[in-house]
Amino acid sequence: MESLSLLLGGFANALSPVNLLWAFLGVLLGTAVGVLPGMGSAMAVALLLPVTFRMDPTAAFILFAGVYYGGMFGGSTTSILLNTPGQASSIATTYEGHKMALGGRAAQALGTAVIGSFIASIVGTLIVALFSPPMVALALQFGPGEYFALTVFSFVAIAAVVSGSALRGIAALLIGLLIGMVGIDGQSGAARFDFGLPVMLDGIDIIVVTVGLLALAEVLYVVSRGNAAPDLKAIKTGAPWLSRRDMRRSAGPWVRGTALGSAFGPIPGSGAEIPTFLSLGLERKLAARREQRGGEPSEFGKGAIEGVAGPEAANNSSAAGTLVPLLGLGLPTSATAAIMLAAFQQYGMQPGPVLFERNADLVWTLLASLFIGSTLLLILNLPFAPLWAKLLKLPKPYLYAGITVCSVLAVYAINSSIAHLVMAVGVAVLGFGMRHFGVPVAPALIGVVLGPIAETELRRALAASSGDPSILVGSGISIGLYVLVLAAAAFPVLSAVRRARARKAEQNAAEPEETPVA
Repeated sequence: MESLSLLLGGFANALSPVNLLWAFLGVLLGTAVGVLPGMGSAMAVALLLPVTFRMDPTAAFILFAGVYYGGMFGGSTTSILLNTPGQASSIATTYEGHKMALGGRAAQALGTAVIGSFIASIVGTLIVALFSPPMVALALQFGPGEYFALTVFSFVAIAAVVSGSALRGIAALLIGLLIGMVGIDGQSGAARFDFGLPVMLDGIDIIVVTVGLLALAEVLYVVSRGNAAPDLKAIKTGAPWLSRRDMRRSAGPWVRGTALGSAFGPIPGSGAEIPTFLSLGLERKLAARREQRGGEPSEFGKGAIEGVAGPEAANNSSAAGTLVPLLGLGLPTSATAAIMLAAFQQYGMQPGPVLFERNADLVWTLLASLFIGSTLLLILNLPFAPLWAKLLKLPKPYLYAGITVCSVLAVYAINSSIAHLVMAVGVAVLGFGMRHFGVPVAPALIGVVLGPIAETELRRALAASSGDPSILVGSGISIGLYVLVLAAAAFPVLSAVRRARARKAEQNAAEPEETPVA
């Protein structure tokens, strides 16, 4: 009850006209920046950091929160319309969202994304506001062994989810791991895969990889297909209103995606990518099971609305969850959270348990502003879903030229280096080759993001145990995660065996019985 009363006090502060204006501006900026490939909410908050230096701390953090949530939804817009995610957390939405757009249901895909984002943001923020202490306690249970088990689980689960072929999924994952190993080894200080170039010592920035593999590679792929590429101008945009059938099919994925995102958000190092892909895989399996039981046929692969509703809900609920370790432990679990930590320090505040005591007004006003930002996000984007969908009506040369320009600017903005542009082109060519040969891109991105974390935590765990590998299975959390790894690895094998038996039974039933010779 005390948390609820403090939250109501936060609403009293956040609902002032000035703070409402900052929240609206943040949501608007976040949505606009999220649409730009490679930009994302992290870069937007970084660019705003020096501008807000003389602002009131409460107003500044309300602005940051609006940008954070707005960027989460903005990234899904180009995922759905152009198959080009605005940021890595929107990758899972491309699989079914873009197919919905190609099928003339772009506005419905955007509608279910914004409604799912709203529901997940409200529920996720409410969980953070009311249950922060036990969630912080859960995050503290994760040591090096548990982090390594979590990354292994993510590798196996995501490679199995997004690729029809386990071999191609593993190949893509290895490509990502190799990219993630470029640069100076954080443990020993040795240079790896730098080819003698000083610019490679810092590794390949995640923005370079994201822009190259997703945005520029998509442009190259569309250009290579020429007239065979889908004619986006011929696609109908439709109305944003969801039918009763769409609402019924989206309700379950919204709930399940919110639960997955809320569970993974507080865990340091998990990121929003893991729960979004897990949600996509879960909805795909549930749809296949319903079809096997005589229910509605699965639309996955053709534009299933469940494949948009679940990942978008997981994305936004995990965004709320990242505030738990940030505010409760001073531990950022995403790029945006890291920049917000710098903003706290800029105002002379140190996130952690004492933050709730020393700066309670700011913390609870910030949490209340997240509710307000979610509501503004719904009001701002739902009616304008058909307007966003009209991006498809732009002439293809202008559309993809714009994507290329935004991508180049995003890469160049890292540190004004031509070398990073050359890296982005090289990664784009790699991404084009992967698309051409049917190798999924998502496992490669997961390898880039989580590969260095997995390596660091493995070496930390072995160093703490003097080389004893039993530390990797030294807790119930680690054992549980490895059991899930085995289940995720065994599921495709068992499914293949079951399908082979079913085909053999059909062939035996179709063969005519031999008539005995008298």
